[in-house]
Amino acid sequence: MVREPVLAYVALGANLGDAQAAVRHALAALDQDLPETHRVAASALYRSAPIDAQGPPFVNAVAALSTRLPAPVLLAELQRLERLAGRERPYHHAPRTLDLDLLLYGDGRIDSPALTLPHPRMVDRAFVLLPLAEIAPQRVDRARLAELAHQSIERIGS
Repeated sequence: MVREPVLAYVALGANLGDAQAAVRHALAALDQDLPETHRVAASALYRSAPIDAQGPPFVNAVAALSTRLPAPVLLAELQRLERLAGRERPYHHAPRTLDLDLLLYGDGRIDSPALTLPHPRMVDRAFVLLPLAEIAPQRVDRARLAELAHQSIERIGS
């Protein structure tokens, strides 16, 4: 049985090494290295201060993907890309070479030990909402984004 494509949104972030190059490489990998998946949109790159994390500033973006993968399989593929980029998890909120978070999977809702959708903390993070608003304004509550104006974030490139 062929699954109908679903529009999923993924947040990308990195703050170790050449973070900008890591995010750009990951954007390409989302389009080329995931089965039954292709990228349909990507935001500009943004620089943001760490929130609930340590280390240097992050480079962030959000991508929209058309995928036939079930959400748990897509998450596993995103984690595979993180590992290929050298992602280690020595402690909670450690600096990272690459972080890929599945934000939304169509209008689906999942609440399992391995995956919660929509992403439970996305509405608290300007570094997610601002790039998401760029590619999917209908998915972002503008009033909520305005409440996050105190969080440090700047657009750094397309």
